[in-house]
Amino acid sequence: MARQVQQTETSGMVKAVSVADYIVERLAAEGISHCFGVAGDYVFPICDAVDSSTNVKWIGCANELNASYAADGYARIRGAAMLVTTYGVGELSALNGVMGAKAERSLVFHIVGMPSYQNQRSGKIAHHTLGDGVFGNFVDLSAGAACCHAVINPENCIVEMERVIGEARRNNQPAYIAVPSDYALSPVMSADVKPIVPRSNEVALQKAMAIIAERVDNAKSVVVLPAFTILRLGLQEQAQKAIEALGCPFVTTLMEKCVIDEGHPQFAGIYAGAVSDPKTRQIVEGADLVLDLGGVNLNDITTAAYSAQLALSRFITVGLDDVRIGDKVIANVRLTDVLSELAKLKPSSTPYRGARQELAPVTGNPSDKITMVALYPRYAAFLRAGDTLVLETGSTSLGVTPTILPDGVRVEAQVL
Repeated sequence: MARQVQQTETSGMVKAVSVADYIVERLAAEGISHCFGVAGDYVFPICDAVDSSTNVKWIGCANELNASYAADGYARIRGAAMLVTTYGVGELSALNGVMGAKAERSLVFHIVGMPSYQNQRSGKIAHHTLGDGVFGNFVDLSAGAACCHAVINPENCIVEMERVIGEARRNNQPAYIAVPSDYALSPVMSADVKPIVPRSNEVALQKAMAIIAERVDNAKSVVVLPAFTILRLGLQEQAQKAIEALGCPFVTTLMEKCVIDEGHPQFAGIYAGAVSDPKTRQIVEGADLVLDLGGVNLNDITTAAYSAQLALSRFITVGLDDVRIGDKVIANVRLTDVLSELAKLKPSSTPYRGARQELAPVTGNPSDKITMVALYPRYAAFLRAGDTLVLETGSTSLGVTPTILPDGVRVEAQVL
């Protein structure tokens, strides 16, 4: 929650909270208990604030790229992550990982320590710069890897932190927070600001639900595609209740594998364009209505080189913050609220029930050649509920995609 400036008594004197301490503790209030990063002189005040915090533990990494990927992984599991790098060389080294988090909607708060405001204002030549006395060269680059950004000072700290947290939560994408090193040590100026909590406009929500309900009622066949964003936002249970109320089949792509257990009776398989199981492909491509919950990413990998035969006119896409029906967009409608409304629908008296997806039998002897047929069922047999399977983006992803996995297993693959 947003806070006014907190003060502590130290030897009879009042000590104001510094900008660095405020940033760290405000992000800790978002449920972040670990900070990934690489120390550097411009960012030392933030590092010190993490070190002195009782709520956040520092996780030092070999380099900034490793730190950014670690933060991405942490955010996928925990909902949000904190990444700390120094100005210029540090933040630029982290860009691949932060860009990946933006592409796949993983919420990483990227904090960068900048040269002091005093040195910036006087145009001094400093290390980690281009030697031209300009200190804004890298802000646009790092901001481009985020959905929102702010350059923090003592006066705007509380207001800007609430803004970037609210916007990052709304998009579930990275936020870039830059802090000059002298400002980081300065006391925060008081401001009474309420947290920004993304929520639906009630009129827009009811309008969207009326259209969705009408389209569902008029469709002879409906299929649901729960998107990877369901997993990012921790909405698996809500999505499953919505699907059960609709009573229709659901399918996933590689990006959503196991977002809802593959043992669920309404699961109809993995969709991957021309390489899908024929029954799964017919369910998706032959449906009158495709209800996309969260914004499925139909890219070259998930559609087997764009082999999907899908008419977007048959899609209703419920995004994180809007609903798209053909060319029509209804704004200010949150995914979580749509899922809650869908779950209130009267369940179908004859819900879809597919053949239960069983684990493939383990075949072959230890001395046999390693083949996909022998290898991947062994992976599935090894896994247990509560395990997280992290896939590299080549052969393993392709091999695991059609392999049925046990219920309760989580899959993470950076497909996009």
